[in-house]
Amino acid sequence: MEKFALFSVSDKTGLIETAKAVHSAGYGLIATGGTAKAIKEAGLPVQEVSDFTGFPEMLGGRVKTLHPKIHAGILARRHLKEDMEKIKEKNFGLIDLVIINLYPFKETISKPHSLEEAIENIDIGGPTTIRAAAKNHESVTVIVSPSQYPTLLQELKEHTATALEFRKKCAAKAFEYTAYYDSIIREYLHEKFLSEETFPERLSFAFEKQMDCRYGENPHQKAAFYRHPLEKGISSAKQLNGKELSFNNLYDTDAVLSLLSEFSEPTAVIVKHNNPCGAACSEKIGPAFKKALECDPLSAFGGVIALNRECDLATAEQIVSFFNEIVIAPSYGESALEKLKSKKNLRVLEFSPEKAGGFDFKKVEGGLLVQEKDLFDFKEQDLQFVTEKRPSEQELGDLFFAWKVAKHVKSNAIVLAKEKATVGIGAGQMSRIDSVEIAVKKSGEKHRGSVLASDGFFPFRDNIDLAAKAGISAIIQPGGSVQDKEVIAAANEHGIPMIVTGVRHFKH
Repeated sequence: MEKFALFSVSDKTGLIETAKAVHSAGYGLIATGGTAKAIKEAGLPVQEVSDFTGFPEMLGGRVKTLHPKIHAGILARRHLKEDMEKIKEKNFGLIDLVIINLYPFKETISKPHSLEEAIENIDIGGPTTIRAAAKNHESVTVIVSPSQYPTLLQELKEHTATALEFRKKCAAKAFEYTAYYDSIIREYLHEKFLSEETFPERLSFAFEKQMDCRYGENPHQKAAFYRHPLEKGISSAKQLNGKELSFNNLYDTDAVLSLLSEFSEPTAVIVKHNNPCGAACSEKIGPAFKKALECDPLSAFGGVIALNRECDLATAEQIVSFFNEIVIAPSYGESALEKLKSKKNLRVLEFSPEKAGGFDFKKVEGGLLVQEKDLFDFKEQDLQFVTEKRPSEQELGDLFFAWKVAKHVKSNAIVLAKEKATVGIGAGQMSRIDSVEIAVKKSGEKHRGSVLASDGFFPFRDNIDLAAKAGISAIIQPGGSVQDKEVIAAANEHGIPMIVTGVRHFKH
């Protein structure tokens, strides 16, 4: 009984070389539309699917491979006598090799498009045929990507048929491929038709591997980086210099870009171990970086630096004056880039962050916690000025700056700031007063006259007493403690103006 190979590919990379090898291995070639045309033009004998089935394509190409002769030839169990007798009775051939990749749905929706165009690029026959072939992997080989062609050709060269172990691997990859494809469609249509339903009943996402990491958080952990095909982020950055990004580099880079996206004026941010150790705004990027570094130069050693303006030579000279892992900016002056490249291991990335919505995930054993990203920005008119003394205009600007930074510091978070620059940061403590003590200690004497932002409410007045002792000039915090009256009374006693936002910014 003649054996056949079915081709139907949108991505025609390597198609002809593969078709030639498959034909040489003794397969009859069947193909759809444009794929058949390309194979014919290469001088190879090929039947169009409509000729093979005796049924013409219809509905503008929506129905091609959805035919019993195709699916029986794929799904027939070669070891079952009744299956093979039915194939013989119907005069069907066996399709032992299926090479399909799907309509370019992702590519279509990644550029300007209409809903009709998106819908027409949802492949139906392709996924059905791939799944049929993968289900019957005992006998059928299914190939869904040109990256698999070299291994397929080696298999055919060595065996003329493929080995079962190879077919099993191909089947697993095929189901990964169709699940990924369907997940992109799910996300797209959910946004279009179910946007009012924030959390769907069944949640699936499409991610594709961008790179293997040398290791994870620690050298004994294996790791890889997966990117979302429709979202911009660090995966879209252009690397101009330095070593490959590590797992920890990528995680820290995401943190630094998330904080940087809060600001529109010239801003520099330095992150170490996923916490900001310096952030500052200024009229120009060079002074902003200088102020950010002055917050905690000890912790900045080996950190990740991000700028939201072009990096000039003067700023580059500051950056290379000490050891850094990464610098990120939307662009670089020619001389600045040359200076940064003088540090051969310094990873230099070109990227401009944008504040983006979507979900935030935390994996737990046996499940996934999903929440909206913390994108809340208070409006000044919604703030509560709860103390007798009100902050000055200078203090207000610093309070708003510190509040934005505190949102990106691990809880319990305390941020001290002066002239739109952090001067002390206390992060990740189990007790809030410990964070206050650390922020004051880290600031040296710069805490005097600075403002304080807290990501959560103050449980007791001792935090205010300590702030007063350190010379803090104003405080911003969410409020909501059962001790709020006592806390506000303490601020009044010390003559410290306090703002209550009514919004908490925990980051665990």
